[in-house]
Amino acid sequence: MANYTAADIKALREKSGAGMLDVKKALDEADGNVDKAMEIIRVKGLKGVAKREGRSASEGLVVAAVVDAPDADGQIGVLVEINAETDFVAKNAVFIELADKVLGAAVASGAADAEALNAAFIGEKSVAEVVDETAATLGEKIVVRRVSRLAGEHIGVYLHRTAKDLPPQVGVLVASDAAGSQIAGEVAMHVAAYSPSYLSREDVPEQLIADERRIAEETARNEGKPEVALTKIVEGRLTGFFKDQVLLEQAYARDPKKSVGQVVKEAGATLTGFTRYRVGA
Repeated sequence: MANYTAADIKALREKSGAGMLDVKKALDEADGNVDKAMEIIRVKGLKGVAKREGRSASEGLVVAAVVDAPDADGQIGVLVEINAETDFVAKNAVFIELADKVLGAAVASGAADAEALNAAFIGEKSVAEVVDETAATLGEKIVVRRVSRLAGEHIGVYLHRTAKDLPPQVGVLVASDAAGSQIAGEVAMHVAAYSPSYLSREDVPEQLIADERRIAEETARNEGKPEVALTKIVEGRLTGFFKDQVLLEQAYARDPKKSVGQVVKEAGATLTGFTRYRVGA
């Protein structure tokens, strides 16, 4: 007869994130000792690390924090994406707790890329070690995919859930001057929905503009447009490209009759940068 209770099973499942069958097997092997069963789950999970390495991890979540800039005016926003294999793990409390710890390490260490973040510490262990241990517990590949730091006089942040039962999968940071403190958060929501690639026209690479102009001209010629109208047609299509890809030229989500640039100008503000992550994108 098993010398553990349903409450033991429930507690160990919540603590480990492992499945019902795995938990019961571990408790059986540990003769009902919950701590020993947890160790068994971890050890068995660690044995599968090599096997998990080749698997795809495209689910997960994004987490963000905004802190005061050290030794300077303004703020710093930190955005982190962590991936798992399934949305089942992505919404697991153990995985979400890991994400919060990794975000804390990102803020404290100043890590600017995934490699530096994995080398940072959570207590006495590196982020990479803690991630591997959690992967062993949950039985899935877990990856700290990327981290971004954005500085500005003010940082607006928005995290969007693509499903009610999942953690945020879209995260946005928007940097502005101090006057933008009332609008940066709203613009972050716009960025989450409209996914611009650049802040202003000046940020678009010259080669990309040249390519878009060439494609627009070739398309117009193939459509049989008159030669005298080509210049106007090409510039019109290029303007359409900017309105699609450039944040300040996009139609503002909350008032499509105005561009984001117009709304920001009316607020007396200036945007200085943004970062957008979507899990798996």
